[in-house]
Amino acid sequence: MKITFLTVGKTEDAYLKDGFEKYVKRLKHYAKLSVIEIDELKNTKALTQEQQKSKEADLILKKITPQDYVILLDEKGTQLTSEKFAAYIDKKAIASVSNMVFVVGGPYGFDGTVYARANDKLSLSAMTFSHQMVRLFFIEQLYRAFTIIKGEPYHHS
Repeated sequence: MKITFLTVGKTEDAYLKDGFEKYVKRLKHYAKLSVIEIDELKNTKALTQEQQKSKEADLILKKITPQDYVILLDEKGTQLTSEKFAAYIDKKAIASVSNMVFVVGGPYGFDGTVYARANDKLSLSAMTFSHQMVRLFFIEQLYRAFTIIKGEPYHHS
């Protein structure tokens, strides 16, 4: 299974970058992982939130193929425990999903066109986190999911 992690913007803080890279390296043992960072829009002060989301949507949708199974990381998504997230990933693998694309949008969320393309929405928490932190939290949960699937001791339930 191939997994793509698609984000709008880059991780700026070194401590978050270091943590993110730690789990990206660990994930190579479990899945083919691709990380795609779309540059944040420039000169957004002249744009409304809706215009900004629309422009970001164009950039996001260009990176997605019709065959991709697209999951938005979104506050309106379903919240899963780590065990249920692992079962979710495993179920997609068994169903022969060849490429899962997890997407983190920009600061104002997703445009309707991205919601329309998505196959699913997941929420990491009812709390709000910075987009920088979400990347680290998600990649750690993805790693945790694979260790649960493989029955490895990383996750202590």
